[in-house]
Amino acid sequence: MPHTTRLAAYHFYEDDWESYDQLRTAFEWEVPETFNIAAYICDRWADADGVAIRAENTGGGRRTLTYADLDDAATRLARWLRDKGVERGDRVGVNTPQRPETLVAHIACWKLGAMSVPLSTLFGPDALGYRLGDSEAVACVVDHSNVDTLRSVRADLDALETTAVVGPVDEHGDPRAADTTDHETDFWTAIESSSPTVETATTDADADALLLYTSGTTGDPKGVRHAHRVLLGHLPCFVTSFSNLDISDDAVYWTPSEWAWIGALFDVVVPALFYGTEVVAYNGKGFDPATAGRLIERYEVTNFFAPPTALRMMMRAGVEADVGSVRVVTSGGESLGDSLVTWAEDAFGGVAVHEVYGQTEVNLVAGDCTALTESRDGMVGPQVPGHDVHIVDPETAAHTVAPGTTGEIAVRYSGDPVCMKEYWGKPDRTAAKRAGDWILTEDLGWLDEDGYLAFESRKDDVIISASYRIGPEEIEETLASHEAVADAAVIGIPDEERGEVPKAFVVAATDAESSDALADALEQHVKNRLAKYEYPREVEFVEELPTTSTGKVRRASLREREGIE
Repeated sequence: MPHTTRLAAYHFYEDDWESYDQLRTAFEWEVPETFNIAAYICDRWADADGVAIRAENTGGGRRTLTYADLDDAATRLARWLRDKGVERGDRVGVNTPQRPETLVAHIACWKLGAMSVPLSTLFGPDALGYRLGDSEAVACVVDHSNVDTLRSVRADLDALETTAVVGPVDEHGDPRAADTTDHETDFWTAIESSSPTVETATTDADADALLLYTSGTTGDPKGVRHAHRVLLGHLPCFVTSFSNLDISDDAVYWTPSEWAWIGALFDVVVPALFYGTEVVAYNGKGFDPATAGRLIERYEVTNFFAPPTALRMMMRAGVEADVGSVRVVTSGGESLGDSLVTWAEDAFGGVAVHEVYGQTEVNLVAGDCTALTESRDGMVGPQVPGHDVHIVDPETAAHTVAPGTTGEIAVRYSGDPVCMKEYWGKPDRTAAKRAGDWILTEDLGWLDEDGYLAFESRKDDVIISASYRIGPEEIEETLASHEAVADAAVIGIPDEERGEVPKAFVVAATDAESSDALADALEQHVKNRLAKYEYPREVEFVEELPTTSTGKVRRASLREREGIE
């Protein structure tokens, strides 16, 4: 395997610090010339006896994979993929939920020097087909629960030649064979038929590793191209905000968030494996507060990362399980609010409650670390060691915005390994994202005199619902594809549980009748074609949509109509 070193820069939690400012001043990035994620999160722990994943499903079946198990399975899958023609730089879709096979698939890709493409199992055919087609994925690992969706679009995917289907598990948690077609192979059959004879590729730290799709307000979803170095960019915040400077041998990390989201996979799961700690995987349908409490108690979870939506659901339901093992509760994706922080501190027994800020393109750049700093009401937290966050003029990107004044959040690009390389196949969109040496987040916020960040709102029209970023244009196009729709526009409206949910304004076709039945049919139409979290929770029929002088829909006018500033 490639040579791995300890990378002392990311073990600063072992030192004593007098202040957070001292830590930020002392920290320096350590990015080796060659770096492969698989080598650091899997290969180097393979000879140890440590547990990597404790997994459970809705039926109560459980299984445990050691680091040796994880390495063996990933190596065999890498060999199978290589034998099927997957080469360095190729894209491989990973359309699986929160289960060990998801990690096995990603690690196998990285071992080959291929790019993994995380894909939500909530995607319908349009959403899944677009991402696999745009990335020109040559292979896909798909869960049995979503294989029919893949089959429905496979004929349109010219590059896709290889499919491995992950089957269900039995009542004991052991994998069962998947029902496959002539063009598919059962996941574990592929592994068991291969030998563990693939050496992990030696890759430059800047070599491609990951392609994550994120929705925007205009155009198709964008593929965010990340290098192997992106893991190193996440580690400082993992140590500070997610671990509060305490990564011990008994640490156990869990997030209920879907592993297709960077906020789960690279905020929690992959960094936890970098440090050789345990990760909990729960393959359930939706978030259930009682189940969350039970899992925390059963697996003695010490570090819990949950979006605000999940925490609000737990607050309403109450926590009856013993969650005394938790040391840190971290959240992100949208603002927590003081009441939710106060509840979490009390419900989990006086634990540290931290908030973090980031996005797919440049993640985890600000966040709390109460071991060295105070939390401030309404603030995300200070800038994380290694990251440089500024507030710039939203119109000109000039660095003229004074502390305490709202502007666009920007992050220095050069030298920061967490920053994206580019948008896949979209040079113009990449250029628009940058201003000199800075990445523009398209989020509005402000910094106080001490460098604490406050997030205010999005500069664009992206809807953040239960921490999922939803682009309105994708929903609008799907609605417009329905024969009863002449035109449509979508905005986010406030929702007590999810923060925001999509609302659609629809101009019905001439021969269509506006009705509750049609509204229900349109909601189902979007649910069937896109991700299940993207469908509009409300449909309002209108005579016409407000537009600009150039004919573009004025979503701002629709928000004003709803009383949303």
